[in-house]
Amino acid sequence: MDVFPDFDGLGGIGDLRQVVGALLTFVLIVAVLMVIVSAIIWAIASANGNHAAAGKARTGVLVALGAAVLAGGGVAWLNWLVDLGRQL
Repeated sequence: MDVFPDFDGLGGIGDLRQVVGALLTFVLIVAVLMVIVSAIIWAIASANGNHAAAGKARTGVLVALGAAVLAGGGVAWLNWLVDLGRQL
């Protein structure tokens, strides 16, 4: 008995890529807006000597950058897995 991979197992992969692309766009727009707002708050808080607010704004900038990196990495990982699945 021979066992072969199911080549039709990736049906609807085009729809999945469209959904992931739309989610990536949404996440990246929100991340850029978060970076802008947090950077403005960081600058204002630092100029006024409010170190607590400046620290929270700095954390906001780092979290937004991390979210953008993870979102981009997630899409790259999904594309790699789909391509790997097609090669089987």
